[in-house]
Amino acid sequence: MSIDLSNLRQKFRERDYKLTPQRQIVLQVFIDNQDKHLSAEDVHNIVRQQSNDIGLATVYRTLELLSELDVLQKMDFGDGRSRYEINETSTPHHHHHLICLACGKVIEFEDDLMDELENVIAKNSNFTIVDHQVKFYGYCQECRKKRED
Repeated sequence: MSIDLSNLRQKFRERDYKLTPQRQIVLQVFIDNQDKHLSAEDVHNIVRQQSNDIGLATVYRTLELLSELDVLQKMDFGDGRSRYEINETSTPHHHHHLICLACGKVIEFEDDLMDELENVIAKNSNFTIVDHQVKFYGYCQECRKKRED
């Protein structure tokens, strides 16, 4: 997904925020790492490698703001750390995740097998469902091999 900076600046203006250089740097980390689910610490480490002087507290505040503005999606994979990814608003449902219990690796998958179940639930409960998330926990191929050895 590409980020439209003019649209993003407008979102910030509407909420009386500025798109500061620090916020742009944090956002660039997600643009450069779209296939990853990054924690605040991950983002901070990437920013520090680029020798930018942004503190961890600034990263946390920026991630929360970008999540609040629906630029990033905040996720909990049960490891005690919030993780973030670019919010893909162009798709009706978010992709789903496979989470390795050994190494913490997160693998995305796109198959949306939940549509039929979602329709049944909506009909039976008279409830309008607007989204869902699915997380499967297990062991990735590398960790399974290590466990077998």
